[in-house]
This record gives sequence, C-alpha cells and structure tokens, in this order.
Amino acid sequence: MAENSCGRSTGALPYIRLMRRAFLGSDRGAGHIQGATTRRPTRRGQFWSVTVKLPSATIDRDKPNGDPIPLRRPKPRRARFPRGIVPKLFALAVGVAAGLGLYASLASTSPPPGRAGTVAQVRVSGNELVSGSGQRMMLRGVDRSGTEYECVQGHGIFDGPSGQASVRVMRSRGINAVRLPLNEACWNGESYVNPAYAGARYRAAIKAYVRLLNTSGMVAIVDLHWTDGAYTGDTSACSSAEAACQKPMPDAAQAVPFWRSVARTFKGNDSVIFDLFNEPYPGRANGGNQAKGIPYRVAGMQTLVNAARSTGASNVIMLGGLEWSNDLTGWLSHEPADPDHNLAASWHSYNFNACSTRSCWTSQIAPVTARVPLIAGEIGENDCAHTYIDPLMSWLNSKSASYLAWAWNTDFNCASGPGLITSYTGTPTAYGAGYESELRMLAPGSTRSHRLPYLRARAATP
Repeated sequence: MAENSCGRSTGALPYIRLMRRAFLGSDRGAGHIQGATTRRPTRRGQFWSVTVKLPSATIDRDKPNGDPIPLRRPKPRRARFPRGIVPKLFALAVGVAAGLGLYASLASTSPPPGRAGTVAQVRVSGNELVSGSGQRMMLRGVDRSGTEYECVQGHGIFDGPSGQASVRVMRSRGINAVRLPLNEACWNGESYVNPAYAGARYRAAIKAYVRLLNTSGMVAIVDLHWTDGAYTGDTSACSSAEAACQKPMPDAAQAVPFWRSVARTFKGNDSVIFDLFNEPYPGRANGGNQAKGIPYRVAGMQTLVNAARSTGASNVIMLGGLEWSNDLTGWLSHEPADPDHNLAASWHSYNFNACSTRSCWTSQIAPVTARVPLIAGEIGENDCAHTYIDPLMSWLNSKSASYLAWAWNTDFNCASGPGLITSYTGTPTAYGAGYESELRMLAPGSTRSHRLPYLRARAATP
C-alpha cells in the first residue's frame, strides 16, 4: 500500500481497523488487516542471533586505601560574644540551614538512601510528567538491553554488569531514567527457559536492579520486549513460538499474566513506569495476504491496561503506536480507557524510520504531545554519528518531551545496535558522545524547566 512522505498509509479503512484492533484488543489474529509492504532495516535491538554471543564486559574494582590518620589539632579556645547576640546568631543559622535545605530539595535529583526519592515519583498531569510534588519532569535516559535475550538464550540475566558501580557511571552522565526490556517467558517461568534464569530468580534480579536504579535517583521503565507466539509472516524475526525474538503483537496467553504479575510487583512504587509492549507492527504482519496473518491469539492495549489496573497499581503506563511505535497518527483516537488517567504515548524514532523529518514530527507527533505526555522510549541512528538525534533532541526538548537513547551496551555495533558506549566505565562511541554532550548541557536540572525558553528557541532555529 502506498505511503506518504511521513510514512502514513493512504488507505483509511484498513488503517482504522488496524488501530482498533491494536488498541482495543482482539482475541483473533490480524490476518484480515491490510498493511504496508515497506520493510524496515533490521537492527540488533530487535533481531538477536541465538548462535553468536560476545562475552559480557566486566569491571574490576580496586580496594580503597585505608583512611588516613587525622592530624592532631589544638583545642579550640572558647569564643566570647556580646550579650544577646547568641540567640540572634542561632536564629540566623536556623534560617540559613532551612534555606539550604529547600535549595537542595529543589536542585538535587538524588533520593534518600534506601528508597525512591520524591523527584523520581512520576505521574501524569495534563500533557506532562510531574513529580509527586507536582513539578514538571523530563526523563533523559538510556535503554539497558540484555534482560530480554540473555535468559532465554541460556547465558544469564544481564548483558554486562548490573551493580552499583555501573549504575553510578550512568548517573554521573546525567541519566535520570533507564528502560529495561523484559522477556515474558523468563518472568513467567515458562518451562523452556533454564530455571536458573527464569521465574523467581529472574524476577528477583529485576526487582533488585529496579531498586538500585530508584535508590540512585533514576526512574525505571519496565518494557515487555520479547513474547511468545508463532509468527512467520512478513518482517518475522524468527520462526519460534517461544519468546526468542520480537513479535508483531503481544500474545494473550502469557502477556496478560505477565502484566498482572509485574503490576503487583511494583504496585505503590511510582518510580517505575510500565511500557506495555515494545514495538507493535500488526499492519506489516499480513503484507496484504490473508494467509499471512497473526496465527496466535493477541492481546490489545486495552486488555493489557486492564490487566495492570486490575491489581490496583496506578503507575504511569506507556503505549506505543504502530509501525514499530513510530506511527502515532491514530494514538489519540484510539487511546485506551484508564481509570487512573495515567497514560503516556510511547514513540520510537530512528533515522531509518518513516517519520524521521521535522515536518513529520510537526504534523504527526506534535498533536500528540499537545494532549498527553510523550516518552520517546528509543531514539538513535545507524550511521555511527549523532547528526539525526541532535535535531531530534532539540525538537523533543522544545515539546517538554522525554527521551531515552538505545542502548547502554558495549558489544553493540554502532551501525546495527546502535551502541552508546565501548566500556561500562562510560567511554562513549561517536554516537554516544553526541548524546552525552546533550545530557551535560542539560545537567544538573534535566528534570527541571528552567532551560526551556533557550531550548525552544534552539529548536526553532533552522
């Protein structure tokens, strides 16, 4: 089917049917829906090899030297003050301390030890993300890939380090959010996954990492990335019915219990955001051929919203559009009902996507940002540079939108990953250097609005 310059299908009726199925949910496959035939370039973030695996990087920690012996100092002499000045000095000290405390509470993004800080508590207010105190928040983060494929491939749970040192490096770069792709078979403990990396052990590892992110002052986004379902149609990533690759839509059999369990796990922790499904592409599933539909029973977005909300969890929920979450033209008209009114639009933007120009962002994405919060859960480019994400970030800044770059992994080729770093000490690739430069420009207040006038002016510059 023909597409316009922004990648939107010109066939209205099939598109409406497609959006209705994707958002409102259907118990049948999507075989009867017409879809576009343009193929998207393969990127490693979606199509992982199960036979070739590079070793994970590690970090050696040096034992710190012992504390030096403090020098002996003379005993201080008692100071003498004029009569009546001591109470005044005490009152002044209290006032200064209170002022410094207020400044620290406004300027710091680090929470108290042991629990998520108030800055990291996220909810929706109009078309913005706000903190628990109602202050505007803009997430600037990274995707930490590995937990979607390591477990099902039998290698472990994380690809690379997952301890305090590695998280501290991310935080030092101005990162305030980390998106964690998950595998439903590993979380649910399906029988074909090695039990060492599935079920209770997988869930415990994810919970511990999320807790570490939160206590380090960062929002965690848990994303359903790989799911069950046999699909061999157009743009199929694998023929397996197991959660060994990305599928066009979530499966009802395992995705629904997955989100019930995840929601129960993180219920009450508003430092965690739920990204219901990574990149839907049901329109590409049949390629215009009725015999090439989705043969397994799929779960629509309303079904998954209901699953999460049935547990009492009120966390912010992210919902992607079509065409690998790049097409949001039908998002507003098919927005699921949410009793908590806590939904955000999820958008993915790469230089090889259909909607990859400023004119398309303005015509297709800006209307969404005017109504609901926008979180660009994945941004990137496959040319090992940052010529695409630079103007994209400026545009997103001007809309007070959030964004996360793919991916904080060292073994991703910049052209197929793309990868931000070459080591977990934070050494950036050329692409990663461009992203890091933007974060440093925004630091330390990337969750604040004080730089918005400048950013809007910069985005408006041709």
